[in-house]
Amino acid sequence: MQIIEKQQVHEALNFNTLISALRKSFAGQFTMPQRQVFELIPGDPAHNAFAVLPAWDEQVIGVKSFTYFPENSQSGYESLYSKIMLFSRDHGVPLALVDGTSVTLWRTAAVSALAADLLARKDANNLVFFGTGNLASYMLKAHLTVRDYSQVTIIGRNPNKVDSLISALAGEFAQVEFVAGTSNRETIAAADVISCATGAGEPLFDGSWLSPGTHVDLIGNHNKDRRECDTTSILVSDVFVDSRTNVLNEAGELLMPMAEGVFDANDVKAELAELCANKVAGRQSEHAITLFKSVGTALSDLVAANQVYKTVAN
Repeated sequence: MQIIEKQQVHEALNFNTLISALRKSFAGQFTMPQRQVFELIPGDPAHNAFAVLPAWDEQVIGVKSFTYFPENSQSGYESLYSKIMLFSRDHGVPLALVDGTSVTLWRTAAVSALAADLLARKDANNLVFFGTGNLASYMLKAHLTVRDYSQVTIIGRNPNKVDSLISALAGEFAQVEFVAGTSNRETIAAADVISCATGAGEPLFDGSWLSPGTHVDLIGNHNKDRRECDTTSILVSDVFVDSRTNVLNEAGELLMPMAEGVFDANDVKAELAELCANKVAGRQSEHAITLFKSVGTALSDLVAANQVYKTVAN
């Protein structure tokens, strides 16, 4: 059995290959039981948690285990630590123990970009991105893989982090104008795609500011009582999810409007697998507002970890 560390993960993956592999796997045959997330102390405002995500397809069996301590940065630790175990599908032989923290960065960004590729307008060229955390650069690079954006506006609470992110990306994507922005009607209305990867507990923008044809991507929140968008954003959008089971169990973006009695589980148009398999159409028109909510799936972990394993093993 191979032990694969984070540096090997980063060296093995690229977004073109990973997004393609995810599209193929979500369209294929797989089994993905509901992920289990356990708050270590139920009701604790810190939301410290341990989670287990199993999945298998025709090639491999896998399970990701991770710890999530949102306040760890205050003590000099990472907020998330994770490992992925891979086993052969044929005989159940252990294959690898893969660093799951780095895989999570890649697969989260790749799934977000895959959904945007399926749901955003083909001519989208103005991306507004909320967030400056560990995921930010991965998210932006993934989205820049699936659309030819001419402008990217980055919004964050810390101006220094925004500037650092812009400096890091500007040299790699010389054709893109990166600018620092704020959340206001003008910025949101001008966006073709809005991607949010934050720890925010309250909505980041007013849903009434969204223009027809916008695609909204929400990946930052995993809690029932928190959300990155308001109820208006949900009501004006065609809503898609990575997994109905997981999102409708965890995500305040949908659970809060459901509690208000204005949204129903049946209002979710499709999940990612249905989109990838062309079982359900995505964008209905150039004027439709689409919204994708993701909380992470075991299948995406499995696919990304297996991509790493096959690269390293060869």
